[in-house]
Amino acid sequence: MRIASISAYRVELPLVEGSYAWSGGKSVQVFDSTIVRVETDVGFVGHGEVCPLGPAYLPSYAAGARAGIAELAPHLLGLDPTRLGPLNRRMDAALKGHAYAKSAIDVACWDVLGQAAGQPVCELLGGRFGDDFSLYRAISQDAPGAMAASVARHRADGYRKFQLKVGGAVADDVARIRAAAEVLEPGDVLIADANTGWLTHEALRVCRAVRDVDVYVEQPCATYEECLTVRRAIDHPFVLDEVVDGVDVLVRGRADRAMDAVNVKISKFGGLTRAKLARDLCVALGVAVTIEDTWGGDVATAAIAHLAHSTPPELLFTATDFNSYVTVSTAEGAPQRRDGRLAASLAPGLGVRVRPDVLGEPVLRFAG
Repeated sequence: MRIASISAYRVELPLVEGSYAWSGGKSVQVFDSTIVRVETDVGFVGHGEVCPLGPAYLPSYAAGARAGIAELAPHLLGLDPTRLGPLNRRMDAALKGHAYAKSAIDVACWDVLGQAAGQPVCELLGGRFGDDFSLYRAISQDAPGAMAASVARHRADGYRKFQLKVGGAVADDVARIRAAAEVLEPGDVLIADANTGWLTHEALRVCRAVRDVDVYVEQPCATYEECLTVRRAIDHPFVLDEVVDGVDVLVRGRADRAMDAVNVKISKFGGLTRAKLARDLCVALGVAVTIEDTWGGDVATAAIAHLAHSTPPELLFTATDFNSYVTVSTAEGAPQRRDGRLAASLAPGLGVRVRPDVLGEPVLRFAG
């Protein structure tokens, strides 16, 4: 089997709630997503998706993803897409860094591998655990009362885990956390995600002000060292996210006791191949994981679902269903939330069938 062509499509994904805001006054109204199509010489076709959270969140941006794909694609034509190790090494040789630009290609090749094997991708990632898994809901930064109302509204949809976007002024964030905590019910989980928005002294003030609240603290500061300072000074359980971009950080974090859970974003690791490695290392170290990505629609949600569904439940902190946040559906067969839970498809590969009328014409195409 050989890669015969690689195409990329640009799709805009407007948000159901109109906008999404997080620390530092950053916000997005429409996501710029790229869907990659890998066609083989024997008829199998795979898809992957990469969708950065705007250009000011991580060192990634939508046009950069497409530029990276254009750089990589000519080097991959003729390769066997089911040999993920050699394929990833070829991408690394052709383009140093820029893991996010490689992600959608890698995921599309996993889709091909699953189809060729006649197995859902989750079975190839380690095997399916249970019937489904729980999701979290990200709560866009807003006034405390509005955020509490959003928690209550999404709780009615079945969610039991809520990630509050904080990282603003100390007094405002304390009020946000307390207002959200008041509408929770027994068994619910609350996460205060600062998205690197606090300085260490601000993080310490917030945490001390909500010492009596059962809340996880996520990525309070910009650097690993700052986060570790906060972690060692507080009692709350601790989650690392933005600084987790390789297995070296996971090894260091475990040795430093720097976190109780980490977020594994598929595109930040360069696709499912290395996200699986990170997930497996976390499982071996006993560190809980959230499986997610920077953003996306149906194809990204399918990839998240397969990696999450192949994660041991006791170490799967949570996962996300990005396709429920946006108004545009790009594929049939994508997993859909039910009572705050999600399940990976039982069909071979990712189990999705892209909608040609939504994707339109490719913005990039390379053929052998």
